[in-house]
Amino acid sequence: MNESFPRFTTGRARILSACRAGLAALLVALPFAGFAPLAHAERADKDKPLNIEADNMTYDDLKQINIFTGHVVATKGTIVIKADRVEVTQDPQGYQYATGTSSGGNLSYFRQKREGLDEYVEGTAIRIDYNGKLDFTTLTTNATVNRLQGLATVMDTVHGSVITYDGQNDFYTAKAGPDVAGPGNPSGRVRAMLAPRNGGAAPLTGASATLVPSTTLKGAPAQ
Repeated sequence: MNESFPRFTTGRARILSACRAGLAALLVALPFAGFAPLAHAERADKDKPLNIEADNMTYDDLKQINIFTGHVVATKGTIVIKADRVEVTQDPQGYQYATGTSSGGNLSYFRQKREGLDEYVEGTAIRIDYNGKLDFTTLTTNATVNRLQGLATVMDTVHGSVITYDGQNDFYTAKAGPDVAGPGNPSGRVRAMLAPRNGGAAPLTGASATLVPSTTLKGAPAQ
């Protein structure tokens, strides 16, 4: 089951929980970029040619698939996909589909500009699938998606096992999983950091807040 992130114009967070196949998947409806004006991924990206650089390329005529390996960089308009291996197919209508995978500790990378704004959506995961017909991207295994102001300032970030991004509707889903489990998050729950609506990017690093002991205990002065 999935966690649905409302469009960028919503300002509420809803939390749902569900189980499937005995594995509890935390479903979190979060306004991943809920504090930004309504916008969409670049509309022209779908009609742009797909350009790819790689160390090697093979073509499987039987399966009608191009396979690129070695430091692959694929671009389509404002879309950028980087991976160890990228497989590309095309349907009879001319829509293109790309699957990027990485291994050996590497993560595949995705980025796309939001239309009419100096903002980008970028993400990393072991596997990234891009559907050119629907302008739909799925990031699978150890997935992280950020909303960037410009190309450097992180405004919002979401981390989960599987994250999807619907570029036509600015709609996100995220799913928990054991691959994102770790200290402080043993069940692999989805985690998100959202910048305040009228503020800048929330800091991702920095010194911890200073803790001050309470001077009272259950309403009585401390001894």
